[in-house]
Amino acid sequence: MNALISNLDSVLASFWATIRLTVVSAIFALILGTILATMRVAPTPVFRLAGTVYVNTLRNTPLTLVLLFCSLGISNVLKLNFSDDPSVNGYWFAVLGLSAYTSAFVCESLRAGIGTVSLGQAEAARAIGLTFVQSLRLIILPQAFRSVIGPLGSVLIALTKNTTVVIVAGYAEAAYLMSEMIYEGSGTVPIFLGFALGFIVLTLPTGFFFSWLSKRMAVVR
Repeated sequence: MNALISNLDSVLASFWATIRLTVVSAIFALILGTILATMRVAPTPVFRLAGTVYVNTLRNTPLTLVLLFCSLGISNVLKLNFSDDPSVNGYWFAVLGLSAYTSAFVCESLRAGIGTVSLGQAEAARAIGLTFVQSLRLIILPQAFRSVIGPLGSVLIALTKNTTVVIVAGYAEAAYLMSEMIYEGSGTVPIFLGFALGFIVLTLPTGFFFSWLSKRMAVVR
């Protein structure tokens, strides 16, 4: 416990790094996941096939491999970098990997929400002259999002916990600092419990909030 108190500034900074990584990755994952869900229900077979291949590939690939591909494949092999600063570069490659991976789960959650919208509403939209994109944007997606708030909250919680492996992309956050402190012999159990409590503080209120929001925004059918 003394080790946590004496390194409190570093601990708080590491959790702030985790929060920044989670929020930015969640935004990109939500945008990409929405695009993928649109592709998977699109009337064009090529779009449906591309969306299906992407989602099935990413969902069945370990996150560690995705992050390694971003850091080693894109950065080291292709020599494509966001910045000359290693810490900035590591951050954005971590965001890229987490966003790409999480978007597949966002897509499936949202696609399930689209399935809850009655077919009659889509047919009515076509009958009044709306295009596929217009009916999706104005009628289907708003209802789909409201029906999958709970599952999207679970995806966000999983994303928060998945940040613990981004060190393979070269970005240090809370889990990295915990391993460093344990390696230094500062006391394994107190450090582990302290960091576990930190993640509970991040994820538990998130779960309660999305549970409340899903009930409040539930679609009455």
